[in-house]
Amino acid sequence: MITKTSKIIENCHAEDISEDIINATEPLILKNFANDWPLVIAGKKSPKHAAEHLSALYNDSPVNVCFGEAQTSGRVFYNEKMDGFNYQAAQANLNVVFDKILQHLHDAKPPTIYVASTEIDSCFPGLANENPIDLQQYKPLTSLWIGNKTTIAAHYDFPNSIAVNVVGKRRFTLFPPDQISNLYVGPMEFAPGGQDISLVDFSAPDFDKHPKFKLALDSAEIAELDAGDALFLPSMWWHHVEGLTPFNVLMTHWWRNSPAYMGRPNNALSMAMLSLRSLPIEQRQAWKAIFNHYIFDHQDEDVEHIPSSARGVLNQPLDELSARKLRADLLNKLKR
Repeated sequence: MITKTSKIIENCHAEDISEDIINATEPLILKNFANDWPLVIAGKKSPKHAAEHLSALYNDSPVNVCFGEAQTSGRVFYNEKMDGFNYQAAQANLNVVFDKILQHLHDAKPPTIYVASTEIDSCFPGLANENPIDLQQYKPLTSLWIGNKTTIAAHYDFPNSIAVNVVGKRRFTLFPPDQISNLYVGPMEFAPGGQDISLVDFSAPDFDKHPKFKLALDSAEIAELDAGDALFLPSMWWHHVEGLTPFNVLMTHWWRNSPAYMGRPNNALSMAMLSLRSLPIEQRQAWKAIFNHYIFDHQDEDVEHIPSSARGVLNQPLDELSARKLRADLLNKLKR
C-alpha cells in the first residue's frame, strides 16, 4: 500500500510559475493551479459543459482514439497473448467521441474510450490563449488527453511536464527513474502509445509473478488531482495514470532542458543496444567505465588538461554546428 503523497505546493498559478518549481527534481502537486481557466470552470459545471466548451474550439481535425470493450475496465493495455492490444485504434471526429462518452456517462461498466496525446495547436485554435501558462520561454508541446475511466500503465517520458487536470479527477502513481528494474517493463518496440510500459497490473499486482514490484512500492508516491490542480513531473519519472471520473481531460505541457539539435537520448540507447549489449561482460564493464567518464559522471574539470581549442566534441555545452557534424559523422559510420 502506498502511503507517501507527493509534495503539495500552494499559491502557484498557471500565469506565475517560479524557477524553483521549473527546476525541481521531484514531483510536485500544484493545488488550484488553473482554477480560473475557462475550461476548468466549464468542467466543474458538468461533463456536458466541458465537452461543449471544447467543441466550440475544435476545428474538426480527426483525433486518435482507443475503443475497448467494457470488460477491459478502462485499462489501455496488451491483449492476453501480447501479440496485439486490448482496444481498437481509430481516427474519429472528436464530437463523435464526446457523444459516446456522454452516452455512457452513467454506465456501471462503460466501454473504454480514450483519446491520447492531441496537440492543441493543430486541433484547438485559441485554447492555449484562453488558458495561458507561464512556460512560453520553453516553447512547450501542449496536448490534451481525453477519456472516461481509463488506466494508462506506468511509463516514463523524456521531457519535463506540467500536467494540468482540467476536467474530472485523476490519480498518478509515481516512481523515481531508478525503479525501472522493479517495474517489469515490457517490449520496447511494441507498446500501447509507442512507449514501453510496466506489465504489472497495479489494481491487482501478482507478487508471485512480479516479486520486485514490492520494492518499487517502497519508493512510490501518489498524486491525486482535482479539477484545476496540476502536477510538475520531472523528466524520466515513471507514472501510472488513472482517470477516476466518467469524463476526464488532462492538458500536458512538455519541454526539454537541452536544445532539440542534441537529439533524443532514446537514440543513444538504441545504438548501445545494437553495438554494446551483446559484448562479453568484461568489455561491457570497460565501456561502462568509459560512459561514466565521458557522460554520466562527467565534470568540466575532466578535460581541463586539453587546450580548449583542441577539445572538439568534448566542449560543453555542444553548439549546434558541432552537434550537426557529430550526427553526420555518426550517420556516415553507420553506412559502413
